Amino acid sequence: MRSLNALLAVAGLTLSAVAFAGPQCTDMPKSDWMSEEAMKQKIAEQGYTVDKFKTTDGNCYEIYGKDQDGKKVEIYFSPIDGSVVKEKRG
Repeated sequence: MRSLNALLAVAGLTLSAVAFAGPQCTDMPKSDWMSEEAMKQKIAEQGYTVDKFKTTDGNCYEIYGKDQDGKKVEIYFSPIDGSVVKEKRG
């Protein structure tokens, strides 16, 4: 019974980790990516203010910031072409 409980606990932790994982954006080598500076410029041109910019484990550029209306956003971008892969507002 203990081993079943342990197995269920491990399975639950694994599933919760997957639920919080960000998207996978690309498998292309980093040499094919837009530079961080080019991506930041593109983001600014779209009207976003960036508070935090990072590269994720899923090979995305991710920002935490604000949109044109001052509302909080979390956005994952493809580093290949700068397209939005996933967006969360509020």
